[in-house]
This record gives sequence, C-alpha cells and structure tokens, in this order.
Amino acid sequence: MRSHFNSPICLITIIAFGLSLLLSPGALAHHGWGWATDEEFEITGRITSVNLGNPHGEVTLDVENEKWIVEVGQPWRNARARLTTELLSVGRIITVHGHRSARAGERLVKAERVIIDGKDHDLYPDRES
Repeated sequence: MRSHFNSPICLITIIAFGLSLLLSPGALAHHGWGWATDEEFEITGRITSVNLGNPHGEVTLDVENEKWIVEVGQPWRNARARLTTELLSVGRIITVHGHRSARAGERLVKAERVIIDGKDHDLYPDRES
C-alpha cells in the first residue's frame, strides 16, 4: 500500500503550511500597534507622495528636510474619516497625531487623527487620543 504522505502534493502542502507559520508572526507584528510607542506624537509636514490602498495607506511627508512615512487607514477607514485622495494629495500640509515607531531613528508614524485645513479626520474614533 502506497502512502499519500510521499506524494509531491502532500510535500508541497506541508512546506507551504510550515512557511505560513514562520512568516505570519512578522506580518502580525507589523500590522496593528505593536511596533509603535505608547506615547502620543504629533508632526506637521508637506505631502511628497501618497500610496493609498490595502493593507493601509502610506503618506510620505517632508518635515524640515526629513522624510517621514505616515500610515493612514485602510481604504474603508479613510473613507469613514472623510480622508479623500484630494485631501491627501502631494503638496498639502497636514498635521498627524498618532504614535511613532519604537525603533530608534525610524521615521514612521501610525496616524490616529489627521488635521488638514484645520479640520480633524479621526481614523480611530474609539481610541483615546
């Protein structure tokens, strides 16, 4: 009797499952808040590039000649906060309130609230900020 465990399909399935177990903790650590500090942080800068989409949008800011990456929300979260592509366009000056990266020297911010033209766009209305 031939064992199904020796088939190429079974071997590929086992390898794929093992790789998914190894790679998923890194993906889970990035998405969410685990990589950010607990302290509130605010920064203002001019948008130099925008990439909106899944798993979350990213806005690059020029802040006193330093490049900062701001993670905004997923498309549905941005829409709920009324953050449109027009508001998040190159050249706009925005203020971001959120949490910066816990890695020393990394200029990355997770936005909780974005202020554009004096108007708050709250990405996480249930979070205290």
